[in-house]
Amino acid sequence: MNLGGIEPTILAPAFAAGLLVLASHVPLGQAVLKRGIVFLDLAIAQIAGLGVVLVHSLGGEAWPWLTQIGAVTAALLGALFLHLMEQRSSSRQEAIIGTTFVAAACFALILMSHDPHGAEHLQDLLVGQILWTTWVGLLPLAMVTALVLAAWFGLNWRASPLGFYALFAITITASVQVVGIYLVFASLIVPALVARGRLVRGYLLGAAGYALGLVASGLFDLPSGAAIVLALVAVAVAVAIGGPASAESVA
Repeated sequence: MNLGGIEPTILAPAFAAGLLVLASHVPLGQAVLKRGIVFLDLAIAQIAGLGVVLVHSLGGEAWPWLTQIGAVTAALLGALFLHLMEQRSSSRQEAIIGTTFVAAACFALILMSHDPHGAEHLQDLLVGQILWTTWVGLLPLAMVTALVLAAWFGLNWRASPLGFYALFAITITASVQVVGIYLVFASLIVPALVARGRLVRGYLLGAAGYALGLVASGLFDLPSGAAIVLALVAVAVAVAIGGPASAESVA
């Protein structure tokens, strides 16, 4: 155990990043469960990551703005494709989403196979670098989160299938580069599973998971992304066991 690992100057921005991710992911996660397309976030996150990998493989790593354009463009195109597939064959949407995820992941692996830093890029893509977050670096994520929440609740884009997919793509693109694919999935699905449609409950559960995961990561020198995912699951299991036995609904 390393008490020195609990450094507020590092953990505070990381926790703030987690709260920003949860702000948009909890309501999006509830919508995903209602639509029955649980793995949509994995597919869109992987497609956004593929956009990043593609830009880097073409030599654009030195221009961060180009990386962002690549990620957003890929995610939006992926979201548009999945939206069209839902219209054509909604009964097979989950299978299409899974196939899209696998295809995007394999394409990214092929592109990274010739990169000497490919393994490092893959790890960053999967588990993120939340402990490297700075207060200044949170500004883009904060802006995207505010715009997404305004469109989701204020403009009611959640009622439009195309609006839902577009907001989903933008949100995932912003968050996956901070927290990674695994934590994006956990932030969307785990609170929604237990919250049963109650936003405050989902936010509190998610915040507790991020806090415990970050503290455990600092104390025991664990990978932060993986520690937070496991903490989210542990908190969710504890709440589910301690709560009412009825209720599967996520209305």
